[in-house]
Amino acid sequence: MKNPSAEPNTLRVAVDIGGTFTDGVATLSPAGRIWVGKTPTTPSDPGEAVSTVILNLLQQVAHSLGADAPRLAEVVHGTTLITNTLIERKGSRTALVTTNGQRDMLDIGREWRYDIYDLDIVMPTPLVTPADRVEIDERLDARGAVVKALGADELARMSAELKAMGVESVAVSLLHSYVNDTHERQVRDELARALPGIAVSLSSELAREIKEFERTSTTAANAYVKPIVAAYLQELETRLEKIEPDVPLRVMVSSGGFTSAKSAAQTPILLLESGPAAGVLSALNTARQNNVQQVLAFDMGGTTAKACVAVGGEAPVAHFFECARVERFKRGSGLPILIPSIELIEIGAGGGSIAFCNRLGLLNVGPESSGSVPGPACYGNGGQQPTVTDADLLLGYLSADNFLGGEMTLDVKLAEKAMGRLAEKLGVSVTDAAWGIYNMVNENMSSAARIHIAENGHDPRDFSMVGTGGAGPVHAVEVARKLRIPRVLIPIAAGAGSCLGMLAAPARVDRAWSNPQLLADTDWPQVAAALEQLKREAQAELETAGASDVEWRIGAEMRYYGQGAEVPVSIPFEAVSASTGATILASFEEQYQKLYGRTVPGARPQVMTWRLTGRAESRGHHFAWGDDRVKTSAALRGSRNIYLPLKKEYGPANVYDRYCVQPGQVLQGPLILEERESTIVVPVKSEVTILPDLTVSVLIKEFD
Repeated sequence: MKNPSAEPNTLRVAVDIGGTFTDGVATLSPAGRIWVGKTPTTPSDPGEAVSTVILNLLQQVAHSLGADAPRLAEVVHGTTLITNTLIERKGSRTALVTTNGQRDMLDIGREWRYDIYDLDIVMPTPLVTPADRVEIDERLDARGAVVKALGADELARMSAELKAMGVESVAVSLLHSYVNDTHERQVRDELARALPGIAVSLSSELAREIKEFERTSTTAANAYVKPIVAAYLQELETRLEKIEPDVPLRVMVSSGGFTSAKSAAQTPILLLESGPAAGVLSALNTARQNNVQQVLAFDMGGTTAKACVAVGGEAPVAHFFECARVERFKRGSGLPILIPSIELIEIGAGGGSIAFCNRLGLLNVGPESSGSVPGPACYGNGGQQPTVTDADLLLGYLSADNFLGGEMTLDVKLAEKAMGRLAEKLGVSVTDAAWGIYNMVNENMSSAARIHIAENGHDPRDFSMVGTGGAGPVHAVEVARKLRIPRVLIPIAAGAGSCLGMLAAPARVDRAWSNPQLLADTDWPQVAAALEQLKREAQAELETAGASDVEWRIGAEMRYYGQGAEVPVSIPFEAVSASTGATILASFEEQYQKLYGRTVPGARPQVMTWRLTGRAESRGHHFAWGDDRVKTSAALRGSRNIYLPLKKEYGPANVYDRYCVQPGQVLQGPLILEERESTIVVPVKSEVTILPDLTVSVLIKEFD
């Protein structure tokens, strides 16, 4: 199968569903010309907004290129559907099939309290109720040997119980199935016979890793959303067929690559962080274009703000994630998920986050968001509570008449009315309340990012920040100033940054296999056979995504025997043999030395989990505006008053059309640069340079 992104004169479209807006970008390869579209997200029918954006983009391309416009060749998609389904608990009724004696695994968890001082602590409710759990009489030992065989009578009893329950989806997680999946496959085959059409998720296919609770939680989450995602993707493919027949649909995954819609429907849990992951890829693409190696990717959308620390042009990938937390910023309060995901942290609120006065009479912002319905008060759709977007508007950082390039107007009076109610409770002016929201959000984000950077052993002063998302450029410079990051890059089409990341993303597949063994005692033929099998499975999936020029890497989670934490290592794929052990050991000791300052003499290295990653070649992508607006607009649009935090007053700021400023031109703050999908605010004491690829480079000259 051909890879559309490698074909000349190819039109590709990326669409990302966010909490407030659904973004879309069309690009013409290899020139990199782009057209951007945005529409409010339609929560009741997410596919409606996707179709609207795609049609809008195709109209823009046809208007710009006329008869030379090529047909649509590919759609890449990212969505928050999985995250929202888990948070709102609106998934399918799911059953869990597990080994005798393991019924309460999801309730027991790790027997760990995420807040030991909270006497009223609330733990996350399992996705599968105790009444929907079925135990079967089977057993494997830790090496995968059969202790108790799974008989036909037991399988028939299981399927009869599940049929009586009337569940829509089944999660299967049996003890030690990560080593031997024979019994799980027997369960799947029985369900296919007795309950045809029911959705089945096997832990040995989703998370072939040690850690029984986390593996079962991952499988249950996948089963919980599987019927919904499968129906959604099928409906979306039908809608695409009506727009343009035979267009392949690719789906972004959390690890920073994309896969086919067919594979995504089978393992939807891998899509959990697809949008934010794409935002990081967009930031890295911008950094690569500007020879930046140390990046803080800052993505602020309508609901949340997230950050990623990337060194050496690569985003770190973690293999453990939490979702649907009871307490938003408390680790351990969510559902554990064993999936590969770009390592992101949630650092704050988004543009739609609601500000309120708490019981102590103090200002708070978020985590509740107004979303797209009703949205911030200034949208005029019925929102009554003040949000970050309302504060940005009242401070002059957003244009009431030029929001989304003039396609949407904002109502200043409604924003003032909502902010006035909050200001009255706080006993301050409307302007002070708006500034308090803006400053609090920036301070919270900078504090969280500072800790995250320090935990990774870095100094923020050595980094450049790349700001993306609809609200990212409005806040990026001030957050960087608080972090003392000297340079901020705002890429072209920053408001639709996740879509650009999808267009720059390679096809990618990750596989894992746990089989704890001392390195000295490793059965290398067994490891070689397992990795080759994983590679065959991954290769088949990559082919469905049109991947070519695949790079393969072997990873291992290692520790010294008796330790509780593993150190990840990675080497290029090779024919596995005893000599591989020496390569893996050298890499482990190098990583261990970096982390802890020394190795442990006489200790015995142990491999807990083997990993395999296949990724298509990653290329840098240059993007430029697709239409002819540079010739039709004046660079200096005018000026308007903005609130200057240092002078504590309103002051004049020049407003520029960013895409019309000449490359290499240097501007002085305070100023505002606007384009269709984002507003970049540079309050004071900064220089802005327009780089040749239309990236805005903000140099913060002084820290205050």
